[in-house]
Amino acid sequence: MELATGALPSVIAKLGDLLVGEYNLQKAVKGEIRFLQSELESMHGALGKVSATPADQLDPQDKIWARDLRELSFDIEDTIDAFVVRGMGDDDDHSHSAKPHGISKLIDRSVGLFRKAKARHGIASEIMNIKSRVVEVHERRRRYEINIAVGGGDKPATIDPRLFARYTDAKELVGIGETRDELIKILTEENGVSVQRAGKVVSIVGFGGLGKTTLANAVYEKIRPLFDCCAFVSVSQTPDLKKLFKGTLCQLDAKKYERRLNENPLDEVQLINELREFLQQKRYFIVMDDIWDISIWKIIKCALPGNDVGYKIITTTRIFEVAEKAGGVYKLKNLSLNNSRRLLYGRIFGNCEDTGKCPDEELAEVSERILRKCAGVPLAIITMASLLACKARNKMEWYEVYNLVGTGLENSLDVKNMRKILSFSYYDLPPHLRTCLLYLSVFPEDYKIEKDHLIWMWIAEGFIQCEKQGRSLFELGESYFNDLVNRSMIQPIYDMYTDIVSECRVHDMILDLICSLSSEENFVTILNGRDQGSLSYTIRRLSLQNGNEDHAMTSATRSLQQARTALVFPSATDLVPVLRSFRVLRVLDLQGCDLSQGYSLKYVGNLFHLRYLGLRDTHIREAPEEIGNIQFLQTLDLRENPICDLPLNIVKLRHLTSLCFDGFARVPDGIGSLTMLEHLANVLIDCATVGMMEELGNLTELRVLCIIFWDGWNDKLLGLLQKLQKIQRLSIDVCMSNVRKNIGGLDAWVAPRHLVALKTENICWFSSLPAWMTNPSHVPNLRSLSIAVREIRQADVETLGRLPALRDLQLQVDHEELGIRGVVLVIGSAGSFACLVCCGLWGFVGPAVFRRGAMPRLRTLRSRFSVREAIAFAGAGDDGLDLGLGSLPSLQEVNVSLDCEGASEEEVKELKAALRSATKIHPNHPSISIDGDGQVSDDERE
Repeated sequence: MELATGALPSVIAKLGDLLVGEYNLQKAVKGEIRFLQSELESMHGALGKVSATPADQLDPQDKIWARDLRELSFDIEDTIDAFVVRGMGDDDDHSHSAKPHGISKLIDRSVGLFRKAKARHGIASEIMNIKSRVVEVHERRRRYEINIAVGGGDKPATIDPRLFARYTDAKELVGIGETRDELIKILTEENGVSVQRAGKVVSIVGFGGLGKTTLANAVYEKIRPLFDCCAFVSVSQTPDLKKLFKGTLCQLDAKKYERRLNENPLDEVQLINELREFLQQKRYFIVMDDIWDISIWKIIKCALPGNDVGYKIITTTRIFEVAEKAGGVYKLKNLSLNNSRRLLYGRIFGNCEDTGKCPDEELAEVSERILRKCAGVPLAIITMASLLACKARNKMEWYEVYNLVGTGLENSLDVKNMRKILSFSYYDLPPHLRTCLLYLSVFPEDYKIEKDHLIWMWIAEGFIQCEKQGRSLFELGESYFNDLVNRSMIQPIYDMYTDIVSECRVHDMILDLICSLSSEENFVTILNGRDQGSLSYTIRRLSLQNGNEDHAMTSATRSLQQARTALVFPSATDLVPVLRSFRVLRVLDLQGCDLSQGYSLKYVGNLFHLRYLGLRDTHIREAPEEIGNIQFLQTLDLRENPICDLPLNIVKLRHLTSLCFDGFARVPDGIGSLTMLEHLANVLIDCATVGMMEELGNLTELRVLCIIFWDGWNDKLLGLLQKLQKIQRLSIDVCMSNVRKNIGGLDAWVAPRHLVALKTENICWFSSLPAWMTNPSHVPNLRSLSIAVREIRQADVETLGRLPALRDLQLQVDHEELGIRGVVLVIGSAGSFACLVCCGLWGFVGPAVFRRGAMPRLRTLRSRFSVREAIAFAGAGDDGLDLGLGSLPSLQEVNVSLDCEGASEEEVKELKAALRSATKIHPNHPSISIDGDGQVSDDERE
């Protein structure tokens, strides 16, 4: 399904299913269906051209025709789906319950036949009605000439692979150093005199996409070591102030506030008072990013006290009036032409940032014209660079891009002109990516979108329908996600430790564009407290982002009968529609909404078309039994709820592909019947449920499995894993009472080639490093490895260093039991662990020593070792204790836990001083935290 073609692709396929399925349709009805198929296929071909044409280049009559056909396609699909659910469900209505006997069985069978006959009669009349509507649309098209401005068609886009690798570099905008230093001077000086201990507020104001956040972040990273505490906070248009203040406190002092605020929630006033008290005597630096309303700033300012110690505050906003009232206006300028050139050419050709010259003289003239249209807006330049990088280095193709962008940016920089640039990039996407991108308009600005669940939503909506070359629908959806990242249409969010993308965010400028397109074509209806303009009374997808009385009035006057998606965000909890309002709903996500105050999920079982049900963190204590009636359900998310038992009839959901819940919710017998499951988390296995291990072995489609053992029950684990040959991410945890009996439990297991992440907790599943783990060619995609082994050799570590994709390594060794002393791990091969970002080394008696060339991308190092062994190692060398931290060029954070047994207090102090000294002289001045013998030292950021 796609914006301009509506549900036509899906409808054509479903009409074919009606013909070949066992529905006993009358011969005449089948004839009408064949007519509809042929007619709709012709219309779909014409709409393919419309879909590739920017809306401002279409004749108004073409738009009307496309809109009518799109709406008709939705209605046809709803009719077919309702028919299938109503009369052609499971032939045996009692297949999962006690079967009736005698006269009861005869009555049930007669009623079933009557209902199916009635359904078949109904579909016959509805098919005739659909035919008349199709003919009407067709005749209207014949009466008016259709002139499509641009014949698009599907063109496979070739993405420059260098763009993805340079995405992080693009965040550091070309030419930002000079602007950053200028802003730092404004913050720290007054008339050329240092004012380090004076309070100061500076408000960066500028057009969306101009780089306000990037500049603020550059300043933040540069001068944050000068302050006692710091925080970088995103505010957005409709902020949750309670969440904002809580997040600020956790950034200022995570150790003090993370657990405390979770255990003892505070209201807004209490949080403001807590912030004021915490900051009153501290030299602090805070960035409040993206403020839209001065009233919001006034509330935030109440929490940020002035003091005599010295504080600095940066705000960013698009609205000049807000900046003026916040104070210290700094108007951000557009990039200069020279810096624009460096950014554009660096993104396309690479290694051109310093020269600012086009490497290809043939493309120089057209490049200059394109840059003038971008008018120094970094986002526009990056977007155009991504687009041009997908084209051949041909002057005519680049001129085609130039001619289609329009001329508005040469005169002004308003939203309409920016949309022209971004919309051209949008229309260059293949149709399937356009649809997936538009769907992101259901999320509010600055929202962190979980990648996996976004893909499940795409699947539930039918945007991903065809498996290709042995890839599942999810894996195909993951390639769509990565494609949007490569094209700079969404911003990936990397895990700070693993450097793996698990979430994404949509840039404000892109969100503005897709919300505009979605509204114009009635793709999504968004209610967020701002002016919505004219809203359609036919709601196809509903996004409730903010709750107020006006919304309640608006919702009451519109029908949700045809809504396919409904997302309700916490700030609109009071407006969650009653479930009886929906008839053809496919996606329902209520994540974060508190449903404990009387909202009923009783009628969820009537949502027969539902594919995705998100009830994460909704404060429900039990999952409704009615869930078992949603026979087409694919994704069920029950995480972060105090649920003790899953419904018994959940095992009836034979189409379920993703099932997530917290680890202490018991799973009913029969889970092995859910053979389509690909994602299962978190299953608890104890002495009462150990038999479930055999059932899990039936789930051979599993790609993701998170399993928790109570009391070390692992006897059948090996046999289970040997059956799961498609597993990609495996997590095994143990709530243990007897660790030792499980040592070596997985020695005979050979992981499948496509393993991406392996995490085993609290237990030694391996007696030594298995052969498959030391063979880079066997697990080429392994990115995250967290394991415990009984012993490990120096050669094993060197082999691990050759794993090509490894980014996160947490390695625990049980040398102590073997009585091994004096073990010092040397990581010294040039190029070893080339992609590693986070490393944890636990249980090694001696320290790890790093030689130049190893772990070039390592940012976080965690380690535990013996003080005595470290001192002994230092005594054996000529340079004292040198662990080689200076050989790790990307190091940012060091966490050391010391075993002080047998060491004097003086030796412990000497070792701590040597470690701190190493971080002081390191070019990055990484932070260091030292935990010695249970006592945590002062954290330092040098």
